[in-house]
Amino acid sequence: MNYFILTYVIYLLASIALTVWVAKVLFKNGRIFLVDIFHGNSELADSVNKLLVVGFYLVNIGYMSLALKEYGSIASMQVVVEVLSYKVGWIILILGGMHFLNLVIFFKLRNRAKRENAFTINA
Repeated sequence: MNYFILTYVIYLLASIALTVWVAKVLFKNGRIFLVDIFHGNSELADSVNKLLVVGFYLVNIGYMSLALKEYGSIASMQVVVEVLSYKVGWIILILGGMHFLNLVIFFKLRNRAKRENAFTINA
């Protein structure tokens, strides 16, 4: 059995599944923030939301592709599990980091939109 091919297949399946799941959650739950940021303009919010998801996919799939190559030897199932845990662990950390980055950006944009809205109302 070629442990390299097994490792690559499992790594790609797990990484792509995690990326798709996180992207769907971010897309679904991020919409309400974007609608609020864009003062109820649902069309603009949906457009920006789709662009954010595309960027999310590009960054994560790009990293997955770069991290696919394994330079060590994979001589047993134990090493397959160890290599996969390392590689998938990095994917999870990157997804988590991107999630928090999105949250920070959304909250900053939302606070700015609220300040602008309050300024407009008071003016």
